[in-house]
Amino acid sequence: MMFNRVSVKKNNCFRMAIPLCICLTVFPNIVCGETKPRSRDLGIPFEGSPGPLNAITDVPGVEVGHTTLIEEKGTSKTDRGPVRTGLTAVFPLGKESYKGVAAARFVLNGAGELTGSHFVDEFGVLFGPIAITNTLSLGLVRDAVIEWYRETAPDPMLLLSRSLPMVAETWDGELNDIYGFHIKKAHVFSALDSAKGGPVAEGNVGGGTGMTAYEFKAGIGTSSRAVSTETGIFTVGVLVQANYGWRHQLRIAGVPVGKEITDMMPSEGEKTKRDGSIVVVVATDAPLLPFQLKRVAKRASMGLARNGSIANDTSGDIIIAFSTANTVSPDFSKPGIASFDFIPHEAIDPVFSATIEATEEAIINALIAAESMTGMNGMTFHAIPHDRLREVLKKYNRLSEKTKN
Repeated sequence: MMFNRVSVKKNNCFRMAIPLCICLTVFPNIVCGETKPRSRDLGIPFEGSPGPLNAITDVPGVEVGHTTLIEEKGTSKTDRGPVRTGLTAVFPLGKESYKGVAAARFVLNGAGELTGSHFVDEFGVLFGPIAITNTLSLGLVRDAVIEWYRETAPDPMLLLSRSLPMVAETWDGELNDIYGFHIKKAHVFSALDSAKGGPVAEGNVGGGTGMTAYEFKAGIGTSSRAVSTETGIFTVGVLVQANYGWRHQLRIAGVPVGKEITDMMPSEGEKTKRDGSIVVVVATDAPLLPFQLKRVAKRASMGLARNGSIANDTSGDIIIAFSTANTVSPDFSKPGIASFDFIPHEAIDPVFSATIEATEEAIINALIAAESMTGMNGMTFHAIPHDRLREVLKKYNRLSEKTKN
């Protein structure tokens, strides 16, 4: 089996649907796709071999779209604002495909929501994208995904398979005026319309715009692994919306970074930070059955553990895994015998390892890409300082040899 490579496409500027979507010049590399440093650029050592882009889009067919909302509008006690939110959409087979894919989900800790999950549990199939947003916009995003398909589906019969979309959430209320309900239908349409393969923007973007992790600024992160098994070579890709954890828990490459960098804590305003949540999307082109994907989804939680997570009491830790190798027709009017290919259980361990490694790195990529942000009531979350992080890694002899000087 040949290892498929996704062609690299240059990031385009965001196409904002309505004036509310303002990407400030404070975040130029989010707006115009400029290169940001990633974990490996800083010399953080990770296990495994990433794909060409080190992103979920290394899995052939996967497309990602973001809508980012950043606007200054006072505080929630006056004019609604400030706005620090958005949404991210992941299409398993691209936005033009109406086929379903084998899928499963795993809930490590249930203080969160994932619509459409009961359908996936029952049938082992995912139709349409996985959308990720803030907690109070989940319902609107769900409805808008259905409406988007109503307007774009070439055949009304295809709508039935899109009636239970999968939408997940994390809470961005420390930085975003979450009760202002700033995400609108047009923003959802924009994220879906703009989904594409190629490099994936990370940090303060899409659903991760107002998210934080380990009391640093965080957001969207992604990573991938090339996987060699006894039955072929495959790719595992992971995308996370990271919004969880306390500073003292943070470990990077086995180093207790959170206990070394104890300043730069969330500051000013009303210090209401509580533990949040994380959504993990695992994609692969390895042929796996739904119950095998459930096993894969469980392993993503071990990637969280490597970075120090204990799945805190109020954290919603939700993982969705899908395989693009087995597809299902959305035409329910034509029953017949169907078959799924799958790799044998004894050959699945490399997929488990790749999922753990890519999840671990995707979370750190979210932290590395994020930029400091001030939001609700003057609350500020700082970006993790790259230079100090390198010094800590060097202290523990965990800085990659290639970047020590």
